[in-house]
Amino acid sequence: MSTRNLKALFRPQSVAVVGASTKPKSIGAVVMRNLLKAEFSGPVMPVTSEHPSVAGVLAYPDVACLPQAPDLALICTPQVTAIPGILRTLGEQGTRAACIMTSGLHHSLTEDGSTVLEQALAVARAHDMRVLGPNSMGILVPGIGLNASYAHEGALPGKLAFVSQSGALCTAVLDWARPKEIGFSHFIHLGDTEGMDFGDVLDYLGSDPMTRAILLYIETIHERRNFMSAARAAARNKPVLAIKAGRSREGARAAASHTGALAGSDLVFDAALRRAGMLRVDDIEEIFGAVETLARSRPMKGKRLAILTNGGGLGVIAADDLSELGGELATLPEEVIEK
Repeated sequence: MSTRNLKALFRPQSVAVVGASTKPKSIGAVVMRNLLKAEFSGPVMPVTSEHPSVAGVLAYPDVACLPQAPDLALICTPQVTAIPGILRTLGEQGTRAACIMTSGLHHSLTEDGSTVLEQALAVARAHDMRVLGPNSMGILVPGIGLNASYAHEGALPGKLAFVSQSGALCTAVLDWARPKEIGFSHFIHLGDTEGMDFGDVLDYLGSDPMTRAILLYIETIHERRNFMSAARAAARNKPVLAIKAGRSREGARAAASHTGALAGSDLVFDAALRRAGMLRVDDIEEIFGAVETLARSRPMKGKRLAILTNGGGLGVIAADDLSELGGELATLPEEVIEK
């Protein structure tokens, strides 16, 4: 677990799109459109040998021809077996972050019998390059005008970070949030979480001054010890909420088929979240409620809280919860009570 080179991933000064395309609705075309539409202030460099330009921007035939090393490389080429070589050339030029949007790397074999994924990760480690994905929808950081994704909808700037293993859920949250004018500091799709896991992202977001709260959608965690360490540290600084899929045996099998990894015991996971100081939500409706609550709430300035209720029993329950969480019940002045 480390935040090393994550600034290049989440706050890049330049971006290359490897596999940029003019074909409508292709990933390479949508990524270019989103980057330009969001008005990213740094250089955007499309890489393709098929077109002299993409979306009106001069294209380069391969990554070796780029005029500078991009901070962030978005890999969306359909040529899966070419990806390790692309990463190697980028690493030699000085690129320190890549988001692999292409899928199927763990199914494709190389000449020596290893998978393309294994080779790609080995190349990334050799060049100290951080990799998001593969099979990632991308990254949105609205505060700096970065929409490095193939999402069909952009995000508004805000103080809430959303991190998900599900691209479909990312799409659903974006569709829901924009009409409600709810914004995000970061919107991150981890994809298959092979190059980077929740612990790395939590470590970064936990100390990010532009993020006030963090919401996670989790199917499986590869580096459990790193996750716990990062979760505890982040939860001490700001609210961290999580929805964990695969609670039932059937759901766990579905999660395994989706991410390719076992979901793990739900009872163990629930206990781990509590120990880390995180709050768990159980379904999509609660996710939307949590997003709206966190986006519109304001940070507490002290421990005292006044409880207003139309029922005595509910007030007592709320007072008990407040006390257990370390809060204090405020005493209202007489003139306030009289009003």
